Formats: sequence, C-alpha cells, structure tokens
Amino acid sequence: MKEKARLLDKDALNRILTRIAHEILEKNKGTQNLCLVGIRNRGAYLAKRLSDSIEKIDKATVPVGILDITLYRDDLTLIAQQPVVHKTEIDFDITDKNIVLVDDVLYTGRTVRAAMDALVDLGRPKAIQLAVLIDRGHRELPVRADYVGKNVPTSQKETVEVRLSEVDGCDEVVIVEKD
Repeated sequence: MKEKARLLDKDALNRILTRIAHEILEKNKGTQNLCLVGIRNRGAYLAKRLSDSIEKIDKATVPVGILDITLYRDDLTLIAQQPVVHKTEIDFDITDKNIVLVDDVLYTGRTVRAAMDALVDLGRPKAIQLAVLIDRGHRELPVRADYVGKNVPTSQKETVEVRLSEVDGCDEVVIVEKD
C-alpha cells in the first residue's frame, strides 16, 4: 500500500476534535445526561479526547465508555476463523442517556449498525448520536453522522488510515492506495 495523501496532521486533528466537542455541547444543551461511547479501537481514544475537550470547555466531566462490537459484526466469519473479542467497558447505565457513539472513519455504515445493536443490548438510551473523525462515503446502510470532522470523498481502491499517538505513535490521517 502506498500513501497517497496526508489529510490531517496533529494540529488539524486537535482543532477538529475541539470543534466537534463544541457541537456536541451545543446540540445537547450542555452535559446533562450526556455520555460518550467509543467504538474500539480508535473510536475509544477519540471519545476520551472529546471528553477531555468538553471538560475544558464546559468544566464538566462526561462519562466515557468503550464498546467492542466484534460479535455484532455481520462479516464476523470473513474477518477471522477465531476473531479476537475484547471487553466492552461501560461502567454507567446508558438508560435514558444521550449517547454519542464515536468512531474514526464512517464508511459503509455496518460498524455503526453493529454498535447500535450492541448498545441497545446494554440498555435503552434516550438518543444515540454519531460522531466521526472522517466520513469517506460509500454507504451501504442508511447511516448519517451527526458530527463529522471532515468529509473525504474516496475511491473503493483507497483506505483512510487514522493514526493516533496512543496506538501508532503519531497523530495524523492519511489516504492509502491499495495495490
């Protein structure tokens, strides 16, 4: 795979997260009954960063959970014979809460559908909203993000890679062309 373009550097990524934090606060009229749930793996780190931004802006702590959707995927048999299942870490009741699901890239919509199924198994939220860093199009399901960092039209031959310092040692978003 060959890196085709750099979409975001560390500063741009931080500005986008700050903007999304403001948008979440505005739409939800503050932090009351607000919770962030990151889709494992990079969505979890982005949710924590959003929570930190919201705390700086509003001086209020927003609970953050981590959702593992492995067993809810409709392509489970395609990814691996023995898929690795991680733990969902949501130590608060989601019933009647405004949940903001956080993910790095919105593509077909299938990950979001799986995440909503997993969430509803844990309780009945008042509302589920979606925040994504990158929306690359190519939807297969009727899913639309409430908060989008950047819309990036891509071809099917391209992949958007979100690299975060917690996992990858740097903060950047790049487009990679498949061979």
